[in-house]
Amino acid sequence: MESALKPFRVLAYVVGVMLLVLCVAMVIRYGFDNPAMSKVVAPIHGGLYMIYLVTVMNLGMKARWSWPYMLGVMVGGTVPFLSFYVERKVTQRVLGAQEAATAEA
Repeated sequence: MESALKPFRVLAYVVGVMLLVLCVAMVIRYGFDNPAMSKVVAPIHGGLYMIYLVTVMNLGMKARWSWPYMLGVMVGGTVPFLSFYVERKVTQRVLGAQEAATAEA
């Protein structure tokens, strides 16, 4: 699981930051009628979000999460600031599961 946790953590932060940048770009696009920034940022964020979904699937399969939990983690990348919170909770959950597994062995 640890090999899947690191890419998830990195992408959760990257997608979270890019989502905030995208929000700024949308304000500039619709508030100031300047679409240049959003035309660059939106496809980058979309591509990174697709990679984030793959890392969530990878981690979720290795950690044996339920589908509703996995979908909830995926949705965490669509709400500003939520990906940071979700990353912290998922990391705590995975590390706790690892500690429990090593304690049993």
